[in-house]
Amino acid sequence: MLKGHQSWIFQNRPMIAATGVTGGPFEANGNLARDFDLLHEDLWMGMETYEKAHRAMVEEAMKTALTKANVLKEKVQFIMAGDLINQITPTNFSARTMQIPCFGLFSACATSMEGLALASFVVNYQGANYILTGASSHNAAVEKQFRYPTEYGGQKPPTAQWTVTGAGVALVCPNDASLKNPVTTSATIGKVIDMGLTDPFNMGGAMAPAAADTIMAHFRDLQLDPSYYDLIITGDLGRIGNEAAYEVLQKSGLKIEKSKFQDCGLLIYKEDQPVQSGGSGAGCSATVLYGHLLNQMKKGVYKRILVVATGALLSPLTFQQNESIPCIAHAVAIEMDGEKG
Repeated sequence: MLKGHQSWIFQNRPMIAATGVTGGPFEANGNLARDFDLLHEDLWMGMETYEKAHRAMVEEAMKTALTKANVLKEKVQFIMAGDLINQITPTNFSARTMQIPCFGLFSACATSMEGLALASFVVNYQGANYILTGASSHNAAVEKQFRYPTEYGGQKPPTAQWTVTGAGVALVCPNDASLKNPVTTSATIGKVIDMGLTDPFNMGGAMAPAAADTIMAHFRDLQLDPSYYDLIITGDLGRIGNEAAYEVLQKSGLKIEKSKFQDCGLLIYKEDQPVQSGGSGAGCSATVLYGHLLNQMKKGVYKRILVVATGALLSPLTFQQNESIPCIAHAVAIEMDGEKG
């Protein structure tokens, strides 16, 4: 059901039946290593190229989610997923392996919540019984495409962020009242916001206005107070973007407790890891949500969370043509079933 101008209410409360979360060696040394289902010892992952390793990681995450849910892939109607590599080839090639009808998505690092919002909408209106949705990124593959190959050893400024090597996938299905699983209750689809920033090493600063705009739209459309949620978490604004977005929200009059406003890019790595301003990449919010945050919800730490994935919609071509960086943010509300307030 449409609520306000850009939000949906999922009256049937689609359920996240299971998740699959895979990562690389850097993530294995991070804060949330225990929340991954599978961690690789090196970035090659037994493959010939980083892009093939990326694809393998996506396939592993999808298969893990299906195994945990005890659901055969033949029962899944659609894949709704994406990544950052040219023409989202890791996702598309994974769909080739899985042989499941596929919607390829791209909202850069906001892809995780774009996919969860769309999957929830389709399941809510009985358009599918099972949908696999997720997002992924691979540090070496993404750096090679958008910046410099890691072998180059280029120095980055303090505003830069570390691309997560990881894939996070969820299996979304109709609600089953007999199960105590997280459910999606609403989503807010963001607008493309461009404040004229051009620095590809300050993605957090570029994406902060889009995150704030979507968060404000969510509370305006749903007529909720921020205190409704136990946690409001952005995808990968990092330290710079998190502070900037919070400042914008405070000045707008939307009062959010600072302790409840967090960022996936600040959670995933330890302070002594050389990630500059924090983590980023399409796999950042996907792995943190489908691993750590949902585990925390199942333990009772959180009952209601709002996940706001943020994406910078630039490409190597637009950067070379001196274009500014348009950004977007999509938000999905998740609750433990039975917590209807």
